[in-house]
Amino acid sequence: MHTLDNFFNPKSIAIIGASREPGKVGFVVLNNLILSKYRGKIYPINPNADKILDILAYPNVKAVKDKIDLAVIAIPSKVALNVIKECGEAKIKNIIILTAGFGEIGNKELDKKLKELLKKYNIRAIGPNCLGLLDTYSNVDTLFIPRNRLQRPNQGGISFVCQSGAVGSTILDLSTYESQGFSKFISYGNALDVDESDLIEYLEKDESTKVICVYLEGVKDGNKFFNVAKKSKKPIIIIKGGTTVRGNKSAMSHTGSLAGSYEVYKGIFKQTNLIVADNLEEMCEFARIFDNTIAPKGKKIQIITNGGGFGVLATDAIERNHLEFAEMSASTKIALKNLPDFYVISNPTDLTGSATTEDFELAIDVALKDNKIDIVLAIILTQTPTIDPRIVNSVAQMHSKNNKPLIVVTCGGDFAIQVEKNFEKNRIPCYSFPTNAVNAIKHLCEYYLRS
Repeated sequence: MHTLDNFFNPKSIAIIGASREPGKVGFVVLNNLILSKYRGKIYPINPNADKILDILAYPNVKAVKDKIDLAVIAIPSKVALNVIKECGEAKIKNIIILTAGFGEIGNKELDKKLKELLKKYNIRAIGPNCLGLLDTYSNVDTLFIPRNRLQRPNQGGISFVCQSGAVGSTILDLSTYESQGFSKFISYGNALDVDESDLIEYLEKDESTKVICVYLEGVKDGNKFFNVAKKSKKPIIIIKGGTTVRGNKSAMSHTGSLAGSYEVYKGIFKQTNLIVADNLEEMCEFARIFDNTIAPKGKKIQIITNGGGFGVLATDAIERNHLEFAEMSASTKIALKNLPDFYVISNPTDLTGSATTEDFELAIDVALKDNKIDIVLAIILTQTPTIDPRIVNSVAQMHSKNNKPLIVVTCGGDFAIQVEKNFEKNRIPCYSFPTNAVNAIKHLCEYYLRS
């Protein structure tokens, strides 16, 4: 068994600092674990309570006679060491330390004592100063933000390793709103023990993880990170915080990390084939395409649109990104002759504002079947009344049967946003703007078609 398995698949969890007060971290964590429908045993630890949320409470972990796979520490730093010592004596080997007040505020002595305890009792720890973790497959939810403030995602293939709790929680919330699924989310804070390299190595072997996203401010062990990233057979999308002098200084005070020279990091990223995102928006957009599509066989793209201007912008983006334009086969052109003669059957194929749902269905279907086309980029603008919501289901059915990437662009207000969400629910990557979609396609091609 991997030493990190009990973080993600524990059969029992103790919440140390579980509280009856709704505003307390210990209450939120316990309540989230219940609401997530976690299937294992839960042990609230509080010396002043007999029951919390109708679950029998214990004064300390040593009072629990059953084996505890994972302990979540939600108590102040000044008493945390004593509790971690009790965890060691109770033979608990995995702990998540939500507590702040360690190296990130300059408390190096407390860091040193914590390290000594972890080593003495052979404990693996995530944190301190972290948000916790979420696993949508095992229903483990130790995040200390309530569900009415932070939506939990449905199951998906993205796992997000994040040094910053604030960055992680907001991106998780936004991505869930946009119907993007996740496998795991881990806020690892100060990385006093378990670090980004350990987590990447674990996720590399995780069956439910298709793509790994990483936000980091600093790496604890450069050689370790390089070797783990180099060996990964899964796409890793990375965004680095602290790339400027002031940002570097801010990172040091945030998680106690020495961010280091960005030029050095860029060199490492390039050598290990990591996919570098310049901002959080790009990270999410890249993750979406890697999670929801398959590897392309080439980089010949066919544009199908009902908006000429959007087709022009997509054409510009394809050329700027050194991708290729598909030349559809004769049989595809013949099949498309059934469409109105004022439609432009070329690349882009412009179905104009008169396009119906059936027109898009035909054009997408024959493009997906055309061996001279590697990737289909369908720009479906929903403002015209001839496009109705059922286009999502019909396109999703075609997508499920084909063996090439299909990417959709739709842009607009409430109706368009709902269509976009429904495409994502059907595991079709959907973007608001053609330039964003093409940028994601570029990284998809670079990763899978690199020599």
